[in-house]
Amino acid sequence: MTSMERKHNPKLTQNARALRKNMTREDRILWYEFLRNYPVRFRRQKIMGRYIVDFYCASANLVIELDGSQHFEDAGLKKDATRTASLEQFGVKVLRIANNEITENLAGVSEYIDLVVKAAVKKQTAPDCE
Repeated sequence: MTSMERKHNPKLTQNARALRKNMTREDRILWYEFLRNYPVRFRRQKIMGRYIVDFYCASANLVIELDGSQHFEDAGLKKDATRTASLEQFGVKVLRIANNEITENLAGVSEYIDLVVKAAVKKQTAPDCE
């Protein structure tokens, strides 16, 4: 694995810290209203390869990315597809959630994340069947 393919890229540490201090409105809502006290640990602004992901849960191998309106334009969709494919090489599942879902349906988003996390953790801890 080359240094660009490693999971942690130290060149991005300063940017990740800045993003944690200056979270978007939707990031703050999801973090403070749900993820911060969730029983399975999430991290904010986690470095993965050449990207900084919004939220990461190691126990569930899960990345959560919050997407503003620019992500739904052609250029944004292409960039997100490339980003998701790159992140999936680390063995994580990527959930993309629209910002408006956070502001309009936080309860539903929280329930969805909870279901995904519980299924992933259960799958990882389940004994192998033969």
